[in-house]
Formats: sequence, C-alpha cells, structure tokens
Amino acid sequence: MLPFTSEQFLAVFGNYNSAIWPVQIAAYLLGGVVAALLFLKTREADRIIAGILASMWLWTGIGYHGLWFSAINQAAYLFAALFVVQGCYIFYSGFSHQIHFGPRPDMASWAGMAFIAYAAIVYPLIGVATGRSYPHMPMFGITPCPVTIFTFGLFLLTTSPVPRWLLVVPFVWSLIGGSAAILLNVPQDWFLLASGFIAAPLIVFRDRLAIRAAGNPSSA
Repeated sequence: MLPFTSEQFLAVFGNYNSAIWPVQIAAYLLGGVVAALLFLKTREADRIIAGILASMWLWTGIGYHGLWFSAINQAAYLFAALFVVQGCYIFYSGFSHQIHFGPRPDMASWAGMAFIAYAAIVYPLIGVATGRSYPHMPMFGITPCPVTIFTFGLFLLTTSPVPRWLLVVPFVWSLIGGSAAILLNVPQDWFLLASGFIAAPLIVFRDRLAIRAAGNPSSA
C-alpha cells in the first residue's frame, strides 16, 4: 500500500510546477537542442547532449524527489540518490567519450526517436486528454517518468555501445515509476512500465551486433 493518496501525488506536481515556473520552458528548449545536436555526431555535441541529459537527472533527483516528493514519501530520498548517481554517471560517460550520440539506419534509432517524441509530446497530451492537465501532471525534462523515457530514447540513438551500468537506474525506475499506471491511474505511464523491457534488449542486441561487426569487418 502506498503511503500517500492519488490526490496528494497530484498535488505535489501542482506545487512543484508552480514553484519552478518557467523551468518547464527551459527543459523543452534544452530538449530541442539535444534533438538538433544528435545529427552533428561530434565530440562537442556528445558532451553537450550528455551534459543536458545529466542535468535533467540531477534536477529531478534533487529538486523533484529530494525537495518535493519527499514530503509525502520518505522513499523519495533513496530515489533522489539514485537519480543523482545516474546524472553523475551520464555526465562522466559523456565527458570521457564513453558514449557517442547520433542516429543510425536501424530499428533501434527509429525506436529512439519514438521514445523521445513520446516523452516530450505524447506523454503530456495523454495527461491532458485524461483530465489531468497542467500544473497537476508530470512535465518533460523535470520529472522522473518523462526523463526516464527520454533517456532510453537517447541511449537508443547512439553510435557507440552504451555502458551497461547506465541502463540499470532507468530500468529500475521504469518499474517503480511505471507502477503509477496501475496504482495511481496514470495512463501515460503504461508506456514507461514497458519501456525498459523494450529499450534495454534493443540496446544490448544492437551493441553486440556492432561489436561483432567491428571485430570482423568482412561481415559488416
């Protein structure tokens, strides 16, 4: 049983969104920057994308979980720690050139674009369509569930293997956050619940094929 009601859960979003306005606009602008930089495929672009994605995880961990969600759920402090760790790891991976972003002509990239579109556009539209409009709704780039879906989308849009540990926290959160679809009647989180089971195998399979092709150029 959850330690809070659905009304309290939605009230947190209302208070949070009202308090941080207009950060929501900045999050969308940064998301647009990421989308544009994906096509540059340069080290500088990789660093900026990783920095923006890391900032979303850090902001959500400290701001949403640590300062707001913790008021109704003490487990939020653990969630905050996980999000901060993930944000730091993304930042490190990007600035140490362990991860390179960019679309490829494959199914994983198309799936990644679909994930990004869902996180930024479809997710909030489902909220509005089901009667939970702004400010009482999770918003792109600043709340856990859209950030997780957006992250899976970017990891599907990489030109180098994704470090496996980068998948752990998003996968775990896809289960924890996705449970809101069932327990709190948040329909837009049904896709989050499935996202880890879709994205993680696609990423692992794609990366294994790329490594195998790199080790045997004649098969590429």
